[in-house]
Amino acid sequence: MSKIKIAIAGIGNCACSLIQGIEYYKSKNQDNCIGLMHWDIGNYKPGDIEVVAAFDIDQRKVGKDVAEAIFQLPNCTKIFFAEIPNTNVIVKMGRKLDSYVEHMKNYDEKYAFVLSTQKESTKKEIVQELKNSKVDIVINYLPVGSEKAAKFYAECALEAEVGFINCIPVFIASDPKWSIKFKKKGIPIIGDDIKSQIGATIIHRVLTNLFKNRGVKLMRTYQLNTGGNTDFLNMLDRSRLISKKVSKTEAVQSQTADRLSYENIHIGPSDWVPWQKDNKICFIRMEGNIFGDIPINLELRLSVEDSPNSAGIVIDAIRCCKLALDRNEGGVLYSPSAYFTKHPPIQYTDDQAYRLTEEFINGTIDIPKPLLKEKVRSNERR
Repeated sequence: MSKIKIAIAGIGNCACSLIQGIEYYKSKNQDNCIGLMHWDIGNYKPGDIEVVAAFDIDQRKVGKDVAEAIFQLPNCTKIFFAEIPNTNVIVKMGRKLDSYVEHMKNYDEKYAFVLSTQKESTKKEIVQELKNSKVDIVINYLPVGSEKAAKFYAECALEAEVGFINCIPVFIASDPKWSIKFKKKGIPIIGDDIKSQIGATIIHRVLTNLFKNRGVKLMRTYQLNTGGNTDFLNMLDRSRLISKKVSKTEAVQSQTADRLSYENIHIGPSDWVPWQKDNKICFIRMEGNIFGDIPINLELRLSVEDSPNSAGIVIDAIRCCKLALDRNEGGVLYSPSAYFTKHPPIQYTDDQAYRLTEEFINGTIDIPKPLLKEKVRSNERR
């Protein structure tokens, strides 16, 4: 089986966890592969993924081998597999655009962003790098709020004719203008905004669907999140949170029996707590009424290492995207997008999305047309 060759835009904590995971699972087999949703997807194992190109704009990462760059500050995720062999892939200077914010320069080196002095790569140079490296898929791991930069790398993927996985809340796969571009080029895309394996969004969605299925009227809910990584530091600039709040809120709203009014639902990153590092703490509260219109409330606290939680999903998304490439299937991959991301073009319950993704993996056409039309009409009513 051939390798799945990926390029990564943004060598932060999430990239660090993904690359550690690729190496970690090479020593495992189907009987001891704890932490994976799928060991085998279309005969591709986790160890069949290979990083062949990488882009960043931080001085401490640009110019280094990927194996070294992923452990540079300000990365702070847990190291669970430190012996990453040299990849002979040097992190190249990408494009700045809006992929960093000025306030992140104002901290000590453990947290601060250090902009590289190297000349930015042009689109032509990045596209050529993708072609020369024979990349199959570009992974967008840029910081939240990097709208211009995310779209820049999406354009690079289109020009290089390679797949694209959008892990951040910039609406590309879920924007018809962009999805049409990928469809016309015959290039698969999965997006937008990657879910975690067991994270705040998936838990909140499942509980919301449980309330609905058990006849409980959800009256109001919040989800508060804190963390100490650079993603949370970046999001102290609240102007970068617009799409993030939409993505996380709609992920939950899509599971309600009746949409909650604006004042009755609050979901989003709340604050940066440096000593938490890559540990994310989430507080969920749900208030509703049960039989006899009697009040009920639920409170939950989740503590989890944020970046491995994301990598557990991306490692499957990569293999599903490669399946689409092998099958010459272009455009949005609706089933994997619904299962793996918070803001897909079409929302399903997680049980439905899981079933549809299993069918996609097994070779069933992605999203039966009658189901697709029914869901689109439902979304239009919302």
